Amino acid sequence: MRFGRVARRGIVGVAAVLTAVLAAWQSGTAPAAVARHVRGHLSAAGPTVTVGSAVPVRPVAAGFMGFSFEYSALPHYAGTDPHAVDPVFEQLIRNLGQPTVLRIGGNSTDRTWLPAAGATRSPAAYYTLTQSGLQVLASLARGTDARLILGVNLEANSTAEAAAESRAMMSTIGPRLIEGLELGNEPELYGNKWYYKRGGENVFSRPRSWNFQSYVRNFKQVAAAMGRVPLAGPAIGALWLGDIGKFLNSEHLAVVTLHRYPMQSCGPRPGSPKYPTIPDFLSQRSSDGLADGLRHDVAVAHAHGESVRNAEMNSVSCGPARDSANAFASALWALDTMFAMARVGLDGVNIHTYEGYIGEPFTITSVGSRWSASVNPEYYGLLMFAQAAPAGSHLLAVSGTSGISTLRAWATRTPSGQTHVVLINDDTVHPQNVSLRMPGSAGAATVERLEAPSAASTTGVTIGGRTFGSQTTTGLLTGASQVERLVASGGTYQVSLPAGSAAMLTFR
Repeated sequence: MRFGRVARRGIVGVAAVLTAVLAAWQSGTAPAAVARHVRGHLSAAGPTVTVGSAVPVRPVAAGFMGFSFEYSALPHYAGTDPHAVDPVFEQLIRNLGQPTVLRIGGNSTDRTWLPAAGATRSPAAYYTLTQSGLQVLASLARGTDARLILGVNLEANSTAEAAAESRAMMSTIGPRLIEGLELGNEPELYGNKWYYKRGGENVFSRPRSWNFQSYVRNFKQVAAAMGRVPLAGPAIGALWLGDIGKFLNSEHLAVVTLHRYPMQSCGPRPGSPKYPTIPDFLSQRSSDGLADGLRHDVAVAHAHGESVRNAEMNSVSCGPARDSANAFASALWALDTMFAMARVGLDGVNIHTYEGYIGEPFTITSVGSRWSASVNPEYYGLLMFAQAAPAGSHLLAVSGTSGISTLRAWATRTPSGQTHVVLINDDTVHPQNVSLRMPGSAGAATVERLEAPSAASTTGVTIGGRTFGSQTTTGLLTGASQVERLVASGGTYQVSLPAGSAAMLTFR
């Protein structure tokens, strides 16, 4: 049947297939692997991508890839016993690189009460963080080789409460495990987002006149009451980006934290113009555009000698877009976006999640003392990035994709001397053929593929032929590895990318 299709495409198509088959036999690739990817060689010749020298940005930092969790979600993910933290959850964190940085906060930062001496429960608090909960956090950090960014309530506007929370965190968890205490969560919203209801009326924590200048004064006042602790902040979203320099002129932080998402669907419904779709996930504005919006603030933070993280990020900030946020397209988005964040010089990214979130990278189930997880597509994209860009990797210049909106190409050189090239086909219908040129005399490459039945698939995802299955009780990939071998022909490597897929080439 395959040869019937080729015949209809003419002599050129036949020649392309025969060339692909011959190259595969010369490189030792099994016939089954040729059949799986030969369709990509039937279309017209594609672009030529050339890998160059290192680009002038910071190498990928240790702990670059991290997660962010709501306080209220921790019992679901990690459990409540400091001596028996969920081992599947820990393994899924460790898979993405060690050491790491875990951020605990989000909306629950200003909605959590820590019963400590001097702290008074806020009327807005819906979650209680106990001493045992702090001990679980400490155990989780030790088990995953992580340092923690911990949210401290600023919206309550209480120096006593912030000081009590920080004392409890520093004494129970210990300074060795704490990267920074993040004071507040998205304070730019305090003046127009109600804090709690009283008698059916909305109560706001700050007046309508609340602005960046009043925030800076408030931050300094509360931070002073906390004493000598590592501070993280300003934990702002899009509204106050651009003001980082004014903030850092008066504050020294352990880590600068920003919060940016590419999309939100809090109001739009399926079918409406602003509802996130798979094409939205795969558009450049959701990856390159998102990262470029942080470039200025990253440069300012670095000029002040500060490290900076996009400490709360995922694909969709809120809303019901589960049909797209949990599809395989989210894996391609995550892979592309992590590279884009490294390109603008960020020192780290924290993927935010909580129980029931539409873009949850994994869901956790426990029955008694038995834990399991269902790993969602996005996680596979994060995993390929972790493989392609371990700590210390340098990004390499890549050319040849300009004007091709559906092809993304990234390259790294790792501390061990390997070169990885990641190619992403965001065209969900058509395959793409790429001619890859490498500097110098690169030898044979191995090819690992990130695939699913379609960009809309929520199951059937594989990376290098391996999978976590429908449920994992170990947090480890299973199945036989499927890695192809590729040799150059005429100085170029011919790579076929099926529709809606990615491939990582490794040169040793």
